[in-house]
Amino acid sequence: MKFKVYFITFLFILPVLIYGQNSYLEAELQPGDGVYSLLKRYSLNTNSDNIQLFKKINNIDDDLTLKKHITYKLPVNVYTYDGRSIRSTIGINDWDQAVKIQEYNEAMHKAGLRKTDYREDHILWVPVDFNQLMAPVEAEKENHLIVPLFGKHFENVEIIDDYLKGNVYYIVSGHGGPDPGALAKYGGHTLCEDEYAYDISLRLARNLIQHSATVYMITRDNNDGIRNEAYLKPDQDEVCYPNQEIPLNQIKRLNQRVDEINKLYNEHKAQGVGKQRVVIIHVDSRSSTQRIDMFFYYNPKSKSGKNLAEILRNTIDEKYSIHQKGRGYSGTVKARNLHMLRETSPVAVYAELGNIRNTADQRRFIIEDNRQAIANWLTEGLMKEK
Repeated sequence: MKFKVYFITFLFILPVLIYGQNSYLEAELQPGDGVYSLLKRYSLNTNSDNIQLFKKINNIDDDLTLKKHITYKLPVNVYTYDGRSIRSTIGINDWDQAVKIQEYNEAMHKAGLRKTDYREDHILWVPVDFNQLMAPVEAEKENHLIVPLFGKHFENVEIIDDYLKGNVYYIVSGHGGPDPGALAKYGGHTLCEDEYAYDISLRLARNLIQHSATVYMITRDNNDGIRNEAYLKPDQDEVCYPNQEIPLNQIKRLNQRVDEINKLYNEHKAQGVGKQRVVIIHVDSRSSTQRIDMFFYYNPKSKSGKNLAEILRNTIDEKYSIHQKGRGYSGTVKARNLHMLRETSPVAVYAELGNIRNTADQRRFIIEDNRQAIANWLTEGLMKEK
């Protein structure tokens, strides 16, 4: 995300600081202020993500009218500066990102919005924009991106070609937050659908970025990253893009995801983006005796969705014929009137990756190489679509 800093020469009422790590900056309104002017004063983006976050952290409904003499939280995290570096303070490795954060704080000081320099009062402002890690991400090198959402060992993403440049993908891993999805046991460990679907989704997202695609992780966990362990520890801290709490109610959860995808879709469409796709990743649950192959659903009214699902299915078939000769592959493609397929504006495909209760299928999930293979094969299928 390109972050522009506007140097303002007027003095304003200083914001109220919330001391402590990773809290939100607060500011009082000026005469005539609205949401947009307030955000612009602090050189913050006024895109839909920031507006939605502003509404969420201030408990504002769809009416964006602000009240005078009220202090509002801004989408700016406040950290206690450790006196060493910005990177060590907020836990990042990206030098360029740290420089941008430094420039932002210095600009706010010069504009009079900060009373003192962050190196004097040890209070560091970090716009949430710098933490929106997938849409898009600043380059560390000419051919690399730093994506902390992928975790420490995978965050440095090498761009290998521009094959998918201009394409936008929305990756949705199933369930998450208060809903773990399907559950099963393996070797005394509990396997949760949402954790394995999320890990494979991250791997898919990383692959797509390597081919220059713009990728949004709609279901997100800011501390898991890509994991190589066999048994992925379950938690409930997943959020919906950009940083919304996931509701327990299924319809609310699905609508939350649909709303975010459709808003982003309309923004990119207005910018002239052609190909936008939604890939929904789930893990099935059936009788433990029933082994199943990966299969795909599409919206009955979408010819493009059917075409994409068939490409993915055929790609998996080709891969099994090469890597497991004689195994056979029985994955199917079917039309289904599912909420996410029906309500999202971009062409969408829904993938079920196997039966989490079947011992043979479980090895598809708990073996890290198998999870990566699934992501690789799905990537190859997406790249085949004309």
